[in-house]
Amino acid sequence: MRLVQYYDRFRLANSSEPLAVAEGSAVRAEIVKINSDNPEISLVKYAADQIRSGEVLGMPTDTFYGLAADPFNLRAVDKVYDIKTRSRHKPLSLLIGSVDQAEELAKPLPEEFYALARKFWPGPLTIIVQAGSRLPLKVTANTGNVALRVPNAKIPLAVVTAAAIPITATSANLSGASECTTAEQVRDQLQGRINIIVDGGDSPRDIASTIVDLSDETARWRIIREGAIPSDEISKFFAQG
Repeated sequence: MRLVQYYDRFRLANSSEPLAVAEGSAVRAEIVKINSDNPEISLVKYAADQIRSGEVLGMPTDTFYGLAADPFNLRAVDKVYDIKTRSRHKPLSLLIGSVDQAEELAKPLPEEFYALARKFWPGPLTIIVQAGSRLPLKVTANTGNVALRVPNAKIPLAVVTAAAIPITATSANLSGASECTTAEQVRDQLQGRINIIVDGGDSPRDIASTIVDLSDETARWRIIREGAIPSDEISKFFAQG
């Protein structure tokens, strides 16, 4: 069945796909439906172009829906914090497409990083490393560290590739509120705060990524948050190494 894109007073540029204009307030978010198994190139390009122009999009990942923005655009970064009412003291995690892209964003990476990436990427593992000079300090909340992840999901990977930049990945919800696993939940929770939401269907899992911190040179590694990958699996991996 051909997918239908739903818009609120917006028309997808250069698209021949049919659309339906939703009734209601013009402030309601534009919902762009993308096939999670075979993302449509024109829609992926549209989402990527919106991110590069400074928009913040609700976007599916392989965990919860996230807020996707250009981390090099400081206005867009500010929008992410404002949308979530997130403290500026908390850094933003990034979705990337490859280890090569991680090397562009970070200082020289430790061997533990490459070992974790080979084992768990793409997948729900976020790795904190020391940020390189290219990345704005605002994204790192002045910590000098950055959290990176290659998601096991085709839509965000396609958007990252089309945009040719990493994208922010903080969860698409108000700080302190429940995370969202559908585009409808993002729309309802962030109503009036966000203009565009990519609908890629239900999230494949309803638990956050596990976070491993490799930024401290005095400690080999430490688990900051247990999530989709159990802590004992990480511990056993390092013990075997």
